[in-house]
Amino acid sequence: MAVLTLPTCFPLQSVNGRRNGHRKRCNSGSLRWCTVASQQQELCSEVERIRIDKSALKIEEACSDDELWATSLLRVRSFYDFKSSFGIEDHKKYLAEREFEALKERLSGTKEGEKVCCINATLPLSQTSSFPEELRSSCKFSANGEGRIVVGSLDVNQCMSLPNEITGMKPKGIGGDFARAYLSTVCVAKECQRNGIAFILIEKSKLVAKDLGISDLYVHVAVDNEAAKNLYMKCGFVYESEEPAWQARFLDRPRRLLLWSGLPHTYD
Repeated sequence: MAVLTLPTCFPLQSVNGRRNGHRKRCNSGSLRWCTVASQQQELCSEVERIRIDKSALKIEEACSDDELWATSLLRVRSFYDFKSSFGIEDHKKYLAEREFEALKERLSGTKEGEKVCCINATLPLSQTSSFPEELRSSCKFSANGEGRIVVGSLDVNQCMSLPNEITGMKPKGIGGDFARAYLSTVCVAKECQRNGIAFILIEKSKLVAKDLGISDLYVHVAVDNEAAKNLYMKCGFVYESEEPAWQARFLDRPRRLLLWSGLPHTYD
């Protein structure tokens, strides 16, 4: 019997997380805990970035299976660096299917004490003629009869904590599990970086979180990821705590900081 050997692939460093060269799989069968790939300038320095018309961007929650599948493909494309061409398409499909099913499960709200929203940045297909064909074909979906491309994405996780991550301390007391949220899996297509898409996604996530009744928003970021820290500080996040060195060694990843942003609430 022939045995299919999956190609070697490495999770890219994310705005929050891992550095190229680690082979450890993400937890929970999805990319949720691999966090951001949108500011990986070192790994993507050879990519020709494309100036986009930001007035054509739509930043909104993903709903349809068609869009969630395109989102899953963007995340695989963003978080993995495939070092072999053998069986690469089958392996990409396998990873995307895992993320798609995990994302649908999270968005369904079936897990008690947790609510997740997926926020995407999309462009009309008609305005992406200069994009690589692989990006246009893999991250395409249809909305109201219009073809669109997912170029950026993140999740807002309303919960007490994320697995294997530092837990936020605010708000304290009863009800903290409903008023606390974490950003994760933030990514922007490498060709579209340096257009401010990550900043726009994060600002939109604050509005969505506020509508959910969130008062305290958190994000995890690797201590040596200066680009990510600068992005989040620009978005109003500040230092709250950091991961113990032993935990980072145990999980085979760079040590993380936990950043916090308070969301103002207006009461009637």
